Order: sequence, then structure tokens, then C-alpha cells
Amino acid sequence: MSKETFPALLLKEKNGEVVNEITDLSLNDLPEGEVTIKVEYSTVNYKDGMVVNGLGRLVRNYPHVPGIDLAGIVEISNDDRYKAGDKVILTGWHVGERYWGGYSAKVKVQGDWLIPLPKKLSTKHAMAIGTAGFTSMLCISALEKQGLKMGNGPVLVTGASGGVGSIAIAILSNLGYEVCASTGKIDEHEFLESIGAAEILPREELAGDAKAPLNSERWAGVVDTVGANTLANVLSQIKYGCSVAACGLAGGSKLDTTVIPFLLRGVNLLGIDSVVQPYDARCATWKRIASDLPLERLDTLTQIISLSDVPKAATDILNGSVKGRLLVDFSI
Repeated sequence: MSKETFPALLLKEKNGEVVNEITDLSLNDLPEGEVTIKVEYSTVNYKDGMVVNGLGRLVRNYPHVPGIDLAGIVEISNDDRYKAGDKVILTGWHVGERYWGGYSAKVKVQGDWLIPLPKKLSTKHAMAIGTAGFTSMLCISALEKQGLKMGNGPVLVTGASGGVGSIAIAILSNLGYEVCASTGKIDEHEFLESIGAAEILPREELAGDAKAPLNSERWAGVVDTVGANTLANVLSQIKYGCSVAACGLAGGSKLDTTVIPFLLRGVNLLGIDSVVQPYDARCATWKRIASDLPLERLDTLTQIISLSDVPKAATDILNGSVKGRLLVDFSI
């Protein structure tokens, strides 16, 4: 009798380049792990785009299965916290980078990397949220911890049409904040307004070299996914005592600024890590997402693709041509 096989996206190194193929694997092909999961959904994030295209040296050993997110049903468990039939989520923990990831219909992973699926969410909605939505919620919670309140002024979201940005807008507007969305895509204005943006700011207003360390106070808080000049400019525009949550570097990793905004306005630059968040913080964040993100808005910003669509999508997301979230459905 032939052993059961299932599809996966496998990366290989060939003549110094990373190539990909959809292939069939068996459970024996997978690296060892405490919990075996039937994957129902995964996602495509910016980091997935880098991994699939062999950028940034995020993967050191090939062959490799990418995919930093997954949600599905436990089939076998050697971890007492999980049993067959449990629905679970995995984001972060360098899965899809150091360890084989979610672009496989079945995976073996460590129990410590998992959390139970929140009761209000399906596995489909959980992956429409994925690392992007998880990061968005971490940013919003960090800003509120530092004093962000409704009525303080507008909250800026940069890279607004991307995964992190679009979910941040949906959550912030649902909570009652006035949201300004920064984007370079003129044709996305209607989309951004439909998910809650009250104002659209052309990306060019923030993308140039920062001309002064301090400009007019404008923002009560910022979720920044871009970095580089955009981050330098928003730091010069933050209101006294307010904060920027920095969670991305789509525009580059170099930050050319001064200490003046920090010394004269007491602003805060908050670094947001979504990869190795502790279990309790991870569960609390997902619980809040399930409560504060309107699922009807999530549906409007989600596109469903198949596993075979992932290589193209991975290139598209690096090119900035993806709007909202990409959900990988293993049933199609």
C-alpha cells in the first residue's frame, strides 16, 4: 500500500538561486515535531515574499517549506495541551524561516509554537488575520499602553493598503479612532475609505528626506510599516508625548533622524516584535483581535488563492501590488 502524500511548496537551491515547486510529500518527509496538523489555511505576508524569492538570507538550509502562518486541525499530538480534533493557530517562532512552515497540507511543529483557535474565529478568519493582523493589534495595544486615547487626534497608518496597514485601519476605526491612511496607490482610496479611513495622505508627503527634525504637531499615534524616510518624517510630526509603533521596513531599514523629537517633544518610538511573543501575550492579543476586528470588514480586504498561486503572490507582495490580505486555501 502506498503511503499517504499531500501537496507542499518546496524551495530548493539550484546554481546559487532559490527555485520553487509544488510537490507531494509524506509525513516521513517532514522534520520531527510534537504535533501533527492538517493545515486548512495559510497566508502570504511580506516576509513570505522574501523567503519564496530567496531574499534576505532568512533561510539558511534547503530544501525548505516556507509559510510563516498556518491554521488547522490537530491530527496527532505528543503534547498534553493538544489532542486530535483541536483547532490551532501558528504564527511566528521563525516558522517558515528557520523551520519548515505552513505551505504544506500537513505539518509537524512544536507544541510551544501553537495557541488554541479563539472561540469567535474560524480557521479561515484566523488566517485572513495572520501575522499581519496580529502585528496590527500589537501596535495598537502598544500605542494605547503609552496613552493613546480617542479624541487625542488622528492616528496615521503608513503602508495602508498592505496587510498590516489595512487591518490596523479596520480595527482603529472600529474602536472609534480617526484614522488617516498613507498610500501611494491612488486607485486604493475607495478601498481604504470602505475599511474605515477618514483621510487619505499621499505617500509622497512622507517619503522624501526629512527637512527638519521638528514639524507641526499632527499625529496622536502612528502605526508605521514602512520605516526609512517615512518613519523619520512622522517622528517630526508626532504630538507631544505621543508614540509611533514601528513594525516594518518596506521602505528600508536605515533611519536618518535626530534625538530632537525625543528630547523636545518626549515622543516614543516603540519597536513591535510579533515573532517570539510569549504564550499569554499571544493568546490575549488574539482574543482582543476576535473582539475588536469587524469580520465583515476583514472579508472585504481578503483575497483567496490556492497553494499553486503562492509563488506569483510572493512576488506581487514584494512589488507592492497586493491589496489587503491573501488567504491560502488548501481545499482548492
